[in-house]
Amino acid sequence: MGVPLRQSVKVGSYIARQKLAGREKFPLIVELEPLFACNLECNGCGKIQYPTEVLRQRLSVEQAVAAIEECGAPMVSIAGGEPLLHPQIEKMTEALLEHKRFVYLCTNALLLERKLDRFKPHPAFSWVIHIDGLKERHDESVSREGVFEKAVAAIRAAKEKGFRVATNTTFFDTDSPRTVQDVLDFLNDELEVDTMMISPGYAYEKAPNQVHFLGVNQSTKLFSEAFEGKRKHWRLNHSPLFLDFLEGKVDFECTPWGVPSYSVFGWQRPCYLLADGYTETYKELIETTDWSKYGRGRDPRCHNCMAHCGFEPSAVLATTGSLRQSLRALVNAR
Repeated sequence: MGVPLRQSVKVGSYIARQKLAGREKFPLIVELEPLFACNLECNGCGKIQYPTEVLRQRLSVEQAVAAIEECGAPMVSIAGGEPLLHPQIEKMTEALLEHKRFVYLCTNALLLERKLDRFKPHPAFSWVIHIDGLKERHDESVSREGVFEKAVAAIRAAKEKGFRVATNTTFFDTDSPRTVQDVLDFLNDELEVDTMMISPGYAYEKAPNQVHFLGVNQSTKLFSEAFEGKRKHWRLNHSPLFLDFLEGKVDFECTPWGVPSYSVFGWQRPCYLLADGYTETYKELIETTDWSKYGRGRDPRCHNCMAHCGFEPSAVLATTGSLRQSLRALVNAR
């Protein structure tokens, strides 16, 4: 059990409308990056590698809302950088909720307790806290001691105030089935977060540490062994078919247009992990990007990618195209 039923129903009806309108390419969720500045230097992230003049830039609330309205996506993931460094982040969140979007606000949680009172619980709003393992593993991944404990305290504080809280965990070749199980058990059973998101680490170009990312075979072996006897117990915020994909039970082609990325540079093509240029409008992104160039067997940079930004949309579209899989997803919804 994982994806909220209300969200599943809204996304399903949205996809049905797109298909009835004859649209072949449409967004499911936008990766909104209102800034690249951050207060951490994580091993698997390259956002703070940008020059100072870029790190000082911020999207305005108006720019963020206009981008989401233009593309029409029903969900928004606000990332970065660290979104809580943005001076208007609470206004941006409120505005997107007023426009009837599901909003996931991703944060490393260092500032969360201090800024929690600026936000109000909402059924379409979730905090997403980055937890890349238990204490030692997480602090090593973010290159700073004490961050895990602050994140755990922030999760508890947010839950006490009535917020929905999700987590996002990236796994690397230093992980084992046991470490995957340990962190998911801790989040699911001890912290009792509402949902959890997981992803194998992908060695995209700007990441400072290119050593410990997983290949496809490593990823499927890791998850198939970690999921054995445990998968249905965890509240994973993924479609059942995407979890099948992580286990190597099914395979999909990437759907990069399903999770477009919008930042201070504009719309990034083809996805937030690869930067092959930017467009000013979503329409231009869809119509002028040669989508056939990307994916395994087409672009060598995509060879080991199993990231949910490309493959979760594929799984969702396959789910909505099958009555059996649609019923399966509803049974697993919360």
